[in-house]
Amino acid sequence: MLAQQTEVEVRDKEERRLSKIKIGIMRNPKFALWSGLMTVGKTAITDSVFVPTACTNGRDEFYGRKFVQGLDDKEFTFVVLHETLHKAYRHMTTWRKLADQDAQLSNMACDYVINLQLKDLDPNENFMSVPTKDGKPIALLDEKYRGLNTKQVFDMLKEDKEKGRGVFADGDDGDSMDTHDWAGAKNLSEEEKTALAKEIDQAIRQGIIAHNKAVGSKRGGLDRALEEMVQPEVDWREVLREFVKATCNAKDASSWRRVNRRFLSTDTYMPSMVGEQVGHLVIGIDTSGSIQGRELSEFLAEVQAIATEVHPEKVDLLYWDMEVAGHEEYDITSLPNIVSSTQPKGVVAQTLLA
Repeated sequence: MLAQQTEVEVRDKEERRLSKIKIGIMRNPKFALWSGLMTVGKTAITDSVFVPTACTNGRDEFYGRKFVQGLDDKEFTFVVLHETLHKAYRHMTTWRKLADQDAQLSNMACDYVINLQLKDLDPNENFMSVPTKDGKPIALLDEKYRGLNTKQVFDMLKEDKEKGRGVFADGDDGDSMDTHDWAGAKNLSEEEKTALAKEIDQAIRQGIIAHNKAVGSKRGGLDRALEEMVQPEVDWREVLREFVKATCNAKDASSWRRVNRRFLSTDTYMPSMVGEQVGHLVIGIDTSGSIQGRELSEFLAEVQAIATEVHPEKVDLLYWDMEVAGHEEYDITSLPNIVSSTQPKGVVAQTLLA
């Protein structure tokens, strides 16, 4: 019995070590940006021969037991963050077509891009370090790819491979420290892909909030590509107001398609005034963890503007985060006081009330 317990404890050692590594990353202010992504998907240590090093399908992470046993904690941290960045940039879906052309080159291109970023995050290797074997780095690093995206690196690697130069010289196969499960990513159902995209987006938003709290109002090294992923390309206020004005205003145009009956008794034919008056309106407000008090105030101000602009007969006001957290109903008499009387529900509301 004692021998069995000892064996179990030995097998659990790397699992505990992996948890310790992730917790350390989450608690480090410098790496707060990645804290939310640490919890996306499943993470496991495996003895599978199909995972000789580390692997991800864009959602789940797998680490070969023998591989991580050969890494010190700093190297293990580098590998965990490496897999996290694959998920952050949605490499397994964004570059699916590149993988169909050449899976090896797509793997390498993704790795070259993110390894330079990781190296820049901790150039003195105080917290993490590039994994090595026999004194040589096993992570793909090359300054000539700095500032390039995955497709640009892929094209350069493709040319090098065809000409047998660069990393492919002398029969080098260009292997790196991890593998990418393109087939596993492709086999995710549409529902799973949609849910994953939402979860990653939410995790990045939460990470940006945590990052900004840790470093203040300045960018502090925040990666622009990640920031752009969650920044809207259009001003939602302008779009909403344009929709309200163009579609939902009171009757202000004339039409001969419907005769004005008020003048029929005098044998006079006049056009009727037409338009699209709003009857029942449903408005949903995001109160998830990515929203702060300032955004909530802006949302409510727009709700008030809608009520003033189109005078709907009834409004259903919904608050939602992962699900609908609150539902309020207003009629034409209570609409003027909608902002002062509403009671927001959801993660941001709980934070503001705490």
